[in-house]
Amino acid sequence: MWALPLSLSMAPAVVDNLLDHLLPTQSLHAAVIGAGSAGLVAARELRREGHSVVVYERGNQVGGIWAYAPETESDPMGCDPARTVVHSSLYSSLRTNLPRELMGFSDYPFVAGPARSGDPRRFPGHSEVLAYLKGFAREFEIEEMVRFDTEVVKVSLLDGNGNGNGNGLIQWRVKSRKKTDGICSGDEDDEVFDAVVVCTGHHTEPQIAEIPGIDAWPGKQIHSHNYRTPEPFKDQVVVLIGNGQSSADISREIAPVAKEVHVSIRAPAEGIVLGQRPGFGNTWLHPMIECAREDGAIVFADGTCAYADVILHCTGYKYYIPFLETNGIVSVDDNRVGPLYKHIFPPLLAPWLSFVGLPQKVIPFPLFELQSNWIAGVLSGRFTLPSKKEMMEEVENFYAELEAAGVPKRLTHTMTKTQFEYYDWLAEQCGIPGLEEWKKQLFFAGIESLVARPDTYRDE
Repeated sequence: MWALPLSLSMAPAVVDNLLDHLLPTQSLHAAVIGAGSAGLVAARELRREGHSVVVYERGNQVGGIWAYAPETESDPMGCDPARTVVHSSLYSSLRTNLPRELMGFSDYPFVAGPARSGDPRRFPGHSEVLAYLKGFAREFEIEEMVRFDTEVVKVSLLDGNGNGNGNGLIQWRVKSRKKTDGICSGDEDDEVFDAVVVCTGHHTEPQIAEIPGIDAWPGKQIHSHNYRTPEPFKDQVVVLIGNGQSSADISREIAPVAKEVHVSIRAPAEGIVLGQRPGFGNTWLHPMIECAREDGAIVFADGTCAYADVILHCTGYKYYIPFLETNGIVSVDDNRVGPLYKHIFPPLLAPWLSFVGLPQKVIPFPLFELQSNWIAGVLSGRFTLPSKKEMMEEVENFYAELEAAGVPKRLTHTMTKTQFEYYDWLAEQCGIPGLEEWKKQLFFAGIESLVARPDTYRDE
């Protein structure tokens, strides 16, 4: 394979001529931010394509969110910018809500075996997933590319104007700090890259529910990001906010130790009835919270109330990329990262900046692999993107379709119903087979089981 070093000292005409002849085989110096599942497969695909890769990871091991941390943050709500940040949002008992057959990469299946954590269940615990990711990193020698205990503090355009260097090429300055015993040294390292791939996930910066009267309410608040075990809630009245998987799991887990458990949900799913929950004598389902009172009461929209000790926000997370400076080209607006072509490339900075792992409510690992394959091929010139104008028009049309369908901006990257169309489109761009049909059917069967038998579906 020929390699094309993209030097800014080259005359634009020379670079353009070289690009015309050698673009399909160019090799770039790429930074991957994050060594979780997205970052690991992105690094693997980039190196397979012939790029040189540096992976920045602020933790001391691969795995990202799957690296369980028993400690919690100094601010239980996760709002204080000066808090001690804990990256992982896992609780001790967490198990996958997808069967392991859906969680493997294409050439490294997630099968049970002695090389894992010893959890053979179809819906394994988090330790099994971490062991899988560590095995993947070893198998493809990814760890040698990772700079552990290294926090990225700033990613900025090299020339600072967002227009590249005049010949269509853009480079990035990545500033990072090394940590020792969890403390940043203060000394910043500075390196220049041809491309940056952001793989930092979206399960660290808590989203908090707004509750009228909460400032006068005397109880304690915590976000599920800082929930680990049920014991701290013994003999307490707990109100959980949220209708997602974490709320379902945590409410069931704390019910045996809590005095009362009240779950406030936005809209009950089909078949779910508000009121006392069957099989749980101390658990009730309520509509949204109307207000909190200084006498300790939490009042729900149907007029019922609970005198609670704790509010537990199971309200999800915000996309958060504070280190990225693009002169306003890329922003986070009401939890929409954009503008992005196909949830990956900002048209004005493509392909030199990209994102892996933004879509939610999806089968994640196979999706990350397809996104990474496409990014790597686009960077090498093996695949071609539309023009900046065409990409921007497609993005604007997509946003208009969401608005016309009544989809809130905050759900831009949520694609439960459209994910397989997206997978197939990515696979077509990469010239590889899409997700197997049996995996799609297994996904839908799993959703049906979860809705019908939320307490037992994992062990059926």
